[in-house]
Amino acid sequence: MKTTLELPDELLIEAKMLAVRRKTTLKAVVESALRRELRPVAEMESPDPEIFETGPLGFLVLKRRRGAAATTPEDIQRIQKTLDDEDFQKATHPNAR
Repeated sequence: MKTTLELPDELLIEAKMLAVRRKTTLKAVVESALRRELRPVAEMESPDPEIFETGPLGFLVLKRRRGAAATTPEDIQRIQKTLDDEDFQKATHPNAR
């Protein structure tokens, strides 16, 4: 089904750059992101139960740890890239494992 979305320019540019880096299409990036966002929390696998927990809104969040260093934006970007790469691999190679 076709639809039209209005996105901020910077978001669209970032999504297109991600598609190029992954050697895929913008459509595939948007579809993967929507599928991940719409998936029920019960179906989500915590990438690392020692680090993540399900938050009050049903999303995975970083666990707070006493005495641990503060999480930086770079840490979050690194984790998100890892998760995006794993989702992309699952989407492009569904029978691999």
